[in-house]
Amino acid sequence: MIRQILPILLLTVSNIFMTFAWYGHLKFKAAPIVLVVLVSWGIAFFEYCFQVPANRIGHEFYSAAQLKTIQEVITLLVFSVFSVAYLKEEFKWNYLVGFVFIIFAVFFIFKKW
Repeated sequence: MIRQILPILLLTVSNIFMTFAWYGHLKFKAAPIVLVVLVSWGIAFFEYCFQVPANRIGHEFYSAAQLKTIQEVITLLVFSVFSVAYLKEEFKWNYLVGFVFIIFAVFFIFKKW
């Protein structure tokens, strides 16, 4: 059971690093783009340190499509918190509607047909 949950935990940590690598620089728009790229690339290294083992371990229990779906759901959850807490952006009602549709996608991908 722990080995089935471990990929989800690793993907969550990976996505926190990924979100900062991809979007954290938006608070530092005056920073030179070359510096932003290099710092983002350095942060992304740590993302991969969690993402690769997550997928390697996770593929014992989940298909590649299921792993990708898990990763996308985690990404949206992490990004939602990040955009509100770090970037101070508003979470709008239509984002929630879109997430509900993604939950339907999760159902169809994980359903044993």
